[in-house]
Amino acid sequence: MATEEAAKPSPLPPYPEMILAAIEGLGDKNGSNKSAISRYIEGKYGELPPAHASLLTAHLARMKESGELIFLKNNYFRADAPDAPPKRGRGRPPKVRDPNAPPPPPKAPAAPGSSPRPRGRPPKPKDPLDAAVAQATAGMPKARGRPPKKAKTEAPAAPSPAPASAPAGDGSAPVKRGRGRPPKVRPAVPSETAAA
Repeated sequence: MATEEAAKPSPLPPYPEMILAAIEGLGDKNGSNKSAISRYIEGKYGELPPAHASLLTAHLARMKESGELIFLKNNYFRADAPDAPPKRGRGRPPKVRDPNAPPPPPKAPAAPGSSPRPRGRPPKPKDPLDAAVAQATAGMPKARGRPPKKAKTEAPAAPSPAPASAPAGDGSAPVKRGRGRPPKVRPAVPSETAAA
């Protein structure tokens, strides 16, 4: 039994150590991508577990999140490497100011009592009638469903529907037709009693 344990090769070092050794061993100034790291580890350590690809991916992601590695343009760098790119925050970087440009003129103080113009579109003028209706109905519960159409106050009620092509009795413009399909025009049938 003791001979079997002695015959076994030494176990693999932890993945983070192998990854850092691979990045140092490859020594690329542009960083090392995942496939290059994997090839280096396979070449150096030989016998790897069958789940090597998924283990490598998981450890690279964990090291990237913890800040041990920097991931830029699909390449990994050591965070403490002198040639590692600077870590950038989220969002748009600030504009680079020209050191030779003159400083901007100081802003004139605003006149007392005047407020700066607000941003955006100015509000529409408020209708006093709408404001009064809104105040009167503030405590009332809202009715269910679609609200009814507001009646037009300028025009009188529409007359009963009539055929559009038929002119009005006084010879003026034809009467406005109502909504929907017009009723079917039935021809005048002479009654039998009138003929007799």
